[in-house]
Amino acid sequence: MMTNSLLNSIGVEFLLRWIHIMAGITWIGLLYYFNFVQTPFMGEAAAAAKPEITTKLVPRALWWFRWSAMVTFLVGWLIVIKKIGEGSISLSPPSSYSVSILLGGILGSIMWFNVWFIIWPNQRVIIEATKEAVAKGGTVQVGNRPRIAMLASRTNTMLSIPMLFFMAAASHIQWH
Repeated sequence: MMTNSLLNSIGVEFLLRWIHIMAGITWIGLLYYFNFVQTPFMGEAAAAAKPEITTKLVPRALWWFRWSAMVTFLVGWLIVIKKIGEGSISLSPPSSYSVSILLGGILGSIMWFNVWFIIWPNQRVIIEATKEAVAKGGTVQVGNRPRIAMLASRTNTMLSIPMLFFMAAASHIQWH
């Protein structure tokens, strides 16, 4: 028979995993939306439509993007810390689960860093510059910020496949 402590532990981990998965789906879904839908669309959109898209749609999508990244990142590492405390993750000797989940976590952490410290700061400048240009009737001057944000976003898109693989592989593949 399970003790209350064990039941609580299972319930907490279930809740953390549910939050991690839901936030992760939102994050990666928006990452793919930006790279495969919005960016190509902006290249084809009429110039007159771009300021409204940049000042109204983009900030909303980026809010969900960055906060789903933050929740995924924090909850993921809470799960890892919990597993380390239980002895389920160990590097001495390393288990296939430990190596796989930590590789996925490192890739996810790089992606989180890109969102919060490269993509978002550059996009914020682009949004504000667009608002100012619209208010003053001028042109948007943002230098190479769109390219920097795009390259970080494309990097995240490429990292998302191995990150997801290692996360899923942790519970399903035994490395020998």
